Amino acid sequence: MGVSVYVEACTVHNWGHALTHGQRNREETRMASRRKKAASGGALIISKARTKAATKKCNVGAEFYGALDKQVRASIAAAEARAIGNKRKTLKAVDL
Repeated sequence: MGVSVYVEACTVHNWGHALTHGQRNREETRMASRRKKAASGGALIISKARTKAATKKCNVGAEFYGALDKQVRASIAAAEARAIGNKRKTLKAVDL
């Protein structure tokens, strides 16, 4: 009976490990900080795997991803400015 109480008080993740309540709170805190970092612009908005898959005959250098991400962000910012200038809140293909 003591074992079933322990299992109910824990969360079992898809990798099969049981976490106690304190461990679960630390895990949630780590995940929240990762989401916050990603939302603040610290993470790439492009997908490295999809970028690499899109190339046919070339390899992709590590610095390419950052440069591509910078260009994409600039394009989004310019499109957003154009949409706002046209009194719209929706980005459209014509904004690119």
